Amino acid sequence: MIKKIVIAIVCFAAMGANAQNGTVSPYSYFGIGDIRPTATIENQMMAGLGMYADSIHVNLQNPAAYGKLRRTVYAAGISYNQLSLNSATAKESNQIVNLDYLSLGFNVGKGLGLGFGIKPYTSVGYNILSESTTTNEDGTESNVTNQYSGEGGLNKVYVSLGYQITKNLSIGVTSSFNFGTINNLRTQIIENVQFGALDDRTSTINGLDFNYAVNYTPTIKDKYTLYTSARVNTQANLSARNTQEIGSFSTSTGGNIEIIDVDLEARGLKETGLTIPTTATLGLGFGENKKWFLGAEYSFQGLSSFTNDFIDVDNLSYQDASTVAFGGYFIPDYTSFNNFLKRITYRAGVRMEKTGMIVNNTEIDNFGITFGLGLPLSFTSSGFSNINLGFEIGKRGTTDMMLIQENYFKINVGLSLNDRWFQKRKIN
Repeated sequence: MIKKIVIAIVCFAAMGANAQNGTVSPYSYFGIGDIRPTATIENQMMAGLGMYADSIHVNLQNPAAYGKLRRTVYAAGISYNQLSLNSATAKESNQIVNLDYLSLGFNVGKGLGLGFGIKPYTSVGYNILSESTTTNEDGTESNVTNQYSGEGGLNKVYVSLGYQITKNLSIGVTSSFNFGTINNLRTQIIENVQFGALDDRTSTINGLDFNYAVNYTPTIKDKYTLYTSARVNTQANLSARNTQEIGSFSTSTGGNIEIIDVDLEARGLKETGLTIPTTATLGLGFGENKKWFLGAEYSFQGLSSFTNDFIDVDNLSYQDASTVAFGGYFIPDYTSFNNFLKRITYRAGVRMEKTGMIVNNTEIDNFGITFGLGLPLSFTSSGFSNINLGFEIGKRGTTDMMLIQENYFKINVGLSLNDRWFQKRKIN
């Protein structure tokens, strides 16, 4: 079984290295692309809350949760996203299916948990058309068409370690290696001009980041639990190796006429740094173990300091980003032997996000409502494996200032399969 898991992770890493598109959003044009969800499906259904930890699920956001694991957990998630792109004058729909994560977590004894896996970090996949006019020397006007397209993204390979110091206190750390390639292409066609112009830029990016976490979960009145969590995803200092080609192409055939490699080294752009600012998250929740839970989290990122010297966008600036999320779950009766429906976990949440992007002097915000079910794969209360179904409805952006509003509906499916490792054999 271990061999199969390792082979699957290697295959997925090879696919990720080929920069698979995971988005069709025009907002992936900015920064290093769309930031993909960092949580498992069960956490995503609670608006992405990362503070909750138990003994049978991995937690991709919170490495301190690995100290709670008592079983070996194989986890995988896929998503289907239906996206409606609306401007002031037009509307377009797209769909995309993604593999969101592949993960393994297990307990190695005495409150120590270990996990590793791979997941997408960002996705780039846009195709934007911009039309304007220019005045010629003879006073006439010609139409100018600029087309912007991009593809690729970054992936994370990570290792997490969590330790349960006491019954109520856990700490953890995740080390992630980010890697991937992003390609940005701009073409320009002027009416009645035989040749068009192109600017093709590619960045191969890699670098490390670390995520530290601490959970404190004291018991209140022998029945309830207070959940507190603090996480710091440290500044990621990524390095990019860049190439740029400029040239001309035939507007009638689309074939390249002349392509020139730009000497980026002379301009100091052959190798550039990308600094992803630190994100800090605080969480507070309350609940009754294996029955119900309600919680809230606040995340802050100093995104105003982010720059990309190689890709400079005129109508874009950054401000500090923040997210507020509320969510929870309810289980009618997890010990029920004769009623499968009572052992279903019902989850829901709401998320309000300031992305930190300001496009055309307009803030780009994101709002989402999540809900879903955790279905046991065994019809007896002794089974711990489950399949998680999640749904998300939301919108990002606005149609003001010639921008795009995205209305999205996402369906998530996640598997959490449990096993036992490192058990001492007993002879009666």
